[in-house]
Amino acid sequence: MSNSIEISQKEILDEFSEKFKGELISPQNPAYENTRKVYNGMIDKKPRLIVKCVDVADVIAAVNYGRDANQLTAVRGGGHNAGGLGICEDGLVIDLSGIKYIRVNPADNTVRVGGGNIWGEVDHATYPFSLAVPSGIISTTGVGGLTLGGGIGHLSRKYGLTIDNLLEADMVLADGSFVTVNQNQHTDLFWAIRGGGGNFGVVTSFKFQAHPVKTVYAGPTLWPIEKTVDIMEWYHGFINNAPDELNGFIATLIIPGPPFPPHLHNQKFCGIIWCYSGDVKNGPEIFKPVMEMNPLFEHVGEIPYPSVQTLFDGMMPPGLQWYWKADFFNHIQPEAALIHKKFGSEIPTPLSQMHMYPISGAVSRVGKNDTPWAYRDAKYAGVFVGVDPDPENAEKITSWSKAYWNALHPYSAGGAYLNFIMDEGQERIKASYQDNYERLAKIKNKYDPNNFFRVNQNILPAE
Repeated sequence: MSNSIEISQKEILDEFSEKFKGELISPQNPAYENTRKVYNGMIDKKPRLIVKCVDVADVIAAVNYGRDANQLTAVRGGGHNAGGLGICEDGLVIDLSGIKYIRVNPADNTVRVGGGNIWGEVDHATYPFSLAVPSGIISTTGVGGLTLGGGIGHLSRKYGLTIDNLLEADMVLADGSFVTVNQNQHTDLFWAIRGGGGNFGVVTSFKFQAHPVKTVYAGPTLWPIEKTVDIMEWYHGFINNAPDELNGFIATLIIPGPPFPPHLHNQKFCGIIWCYSGDVKNGPEIFKPVMEMNPLFEHVGEIPYPSVQTLFDGMMPPGLQWYWKADFFNHIQPEAALIHKKFGSEIPTPLSQMHMYPISGAVSRVGKNDTPWAYRDAKYAGVFVGVDPDPENAEKITSWSKAYWNALHPYSAGGAYLNFIMDEGQERIKASYQDNYERLAKIKNKYDPNNFFRVNQNILPAE
């Protein structure tokens, strides 16, 4: 019996190989070891086959093969996902990195982007047109994963989440069919992908609304970690009353080295990374209240927007060990600020850090049921990341992240930004979607009743 199964599997693979234009990478391929790596070096999974698609026809063929061969299937765009959800053990990986194209339409300020692009490529293409699409804070992040999970970044308070700027998407569904989704076509599916992750199909193309952004007034301000409580109290009042054009996420961190000056290296700080996307001439006036807080270090000024997006690329290359925990927060209470000070003073490795991203402003003016992204009324998306290049330190960074999260979780709003967590199970996913989960589960059942797309923050099909 096993022999006949093997033969049929081989026949399915042979038929797929004849239809596939891209590259098939098996464990015997010299490129396999490098290709299977994802951004998080803590993830070490060995798929049976990686297929590097070059067009939509390849994606359709790959989905049909994965389904017909009953293969556990992961979809990879940029490979940045915290939990390594762009890879799977002993299964099929549909790699979209060969599907790259960007077309900027200055007539209506829209941008069409391939499913395999990364955000730095989008910024490069839009910058000459004085445009930007709201995205994250690391330019090597994949467009697909960040978008489908929500998309928090430097422009969120002014222009909303990335999903709030998604106009249309092309998708390959679990049955191998191809659809275009927008406000007029497959509206249920269009709703679901704006925060519902990779649960509903493979997105091969995105169309975004871009906005006028070219030079911004941006950069870091740092205070000694001992001042964390005072700075957080001031920040909570300041950022939530600031003009939408001003974004700044607050952090506890260590300065690991260049480009910061030597006297700051290996010191612990409470820092804020700012980005003001209004008229840069107003920058000095906007930042007066910030400078009145007497930062120990500041490097805020005019800078091209793509340069803000790449500020951390050098410090955070692919392959580091990462452990992620996250929560939404409505406030920064004094008791919580004391916890931030405590764990900020105990950061275990130079790259480990905590960020709190403001999700006020434009983000909060979208209804909590208008997209699956339910925490529109929260003030911050917090993330606690243990980071280090050495696998020997994996336990150290994991323990710190968990302890930090455990101490603050009682002050949280309940769920988490799902792009910021690893595998934490169904209840955590349900808590993060709140009352949108049931609707998502029904749409999942309609388009993927057998849960073919399950290597993700999985939404189970409604029964």
